[in-house]
Amino acid sequence: MSELRDRFEGIRVVGDVHGEAAAFHAAADGAEAERLFLIQLGDLTDGGPDAPGVLRRAFALRAEGRGVFILGNHDHKLRRALEGAALRIEPSGLGRTLEQIDAAEDGEALRRRAVAEIGRAPAWLRIDQRLFVHGGFHPRMLHAPPPPDAGARKPEGLVPRALFGQVTSRVREDGYPERLHDWVDRIPQGFTIYCGHEVRSANGRPLMQVGAGGGAAVFMDTGAGKGGHLSWVDLPW
Repeated sequence: MSELRDRFEGIRVVGDVHGEAAAFHAAADGAEAERLFLIQLGDLTDGGPDAPGVLRRAFALRAEGRGVFILGNHDHKLRRALEGAALRIEPSGLGRTLEQIDAAEDGEALRRRAVAEIGRAPAWLRIDQRLFVHGGFHPRMLHAPPPPDAGARKPEGLVPRALFGQVTSRVREDGYPERLHDWVDRIPQGFTIYCGHEVRSANGRPLMQVGAGGGAAVFMDTGAGKGGHLSWVDLPW
């Protein structure tokens, strides 16, 4: 962590991208210009016009030591699809991503790279009093490192919470699982959790919610690739 502080002035936290490459390039270019380490909160693909462009940039950021992407449920599903698993594929989501990859000049190489990079993506990342995760928080994440191969195997332990948040067995009218947010009340005072996964904002800006325990959650998904836009916030060390 001291190496990051030596190289970067702070952190840029980027919400769910969902194939919106132009917006992601803008976020990454700005982070580079301002010497900010970029943390993207997962769900790189599905929905937007250029999933290959998003994947290339995310992988380059990691290779250059200028950023990292957190494992999201869409990323995990993409890897399984690329490995030939029998899955339910939404035509406008994962189906569109697979078509875009197949049509890319570097499609075969990109498929191989995605399998490898998603397979080693962290399911959560803690930096001091901040924790970055895609779906939802559990207090044990503050003390336990994520499995190094969370993206390459069936989710278990804390990984389902990281990928999917807190869900019930019921399905909402819109077809999505019913989600609970009780975990926000379990964030300790002084800690902030940055997450994506679902659009909770009503004004197009990241939503901050303070829980009963005094900690806070910042919901970063503002609908990129789903009719909204991409959001990011900049943090000092």
